[in-house]
Amino acid sequence: MFTGIITDIGTITRVEPRGDRRVTISCGYDLGEVDLGASIACSGVCLTVVDKSAPGQPGWFSVDVSGETVSRTADQWREGRRLNLERALRVGDELGGHIVTGHVDGVAEVVRIEPAGDSKLVGFRVAGDLAPYIAPKGSVTVDGVSLTVNAVTDGPEGTEFQVNLIPHTRQVTTLGTLERGQAVNIEIDVLARYLNRMQSLLGKA
Repeated sequence: MFTGIITDIGTITRVEPRGDRRVTISCGYDLGEVDLGASIACSGVCLTVVDKSAPGQPGWFSVDVSGETVSRTADQWREGRRLNLERALRVGDELGGHIVTGHVDGVAEVVRIEPAGDSKLVGFRVAGDLAPYIAPKGSVTVDGVSLTVNAVTDGPEGTEFQVNLIPHTRQVTTLGTLERGQAVNIEIDVLARYLNRMQSLLGKA
């Protein structure tokens, strides 16, 4: 379980082809506080730590990324790629964003980036199957970052939703370097997922 509040930006330093991909990520975390088997969200993807740096050494950890995960996420599993990192939520931690599971629901495309005061207005296009779960003033996770949806527009080419990126968010996450045409990981609000399921079952009653 996560909150969508990014605590570090990591960089992929090695990708080893195995049965799955073994991906090594450098980071600023004190890995002495991270157990093997712990979960870390990597640009919104919940992954398990299978190896890590020794205490007192520059921080890095390794994860195994399955073919299923690669096929359902943005093109991010390559050396040099920067990733938004968040450690799993602990009891007593502040829930500053919203409830995030680390299970990516789909990939969206950046279709517009416009200035809005000191902020940036960014539009993303998603496929029709995700459109019912995205609503104005609702929550959405983009590359692991908890954001509030400003507006939603349905059109023939898909559904576009817009968010505001304030300077702080652009500085402490990878969203500050977004470009038009770039693919990002999307996780819909878990509450929207359950409400949709309940509605579909009640409609059959």
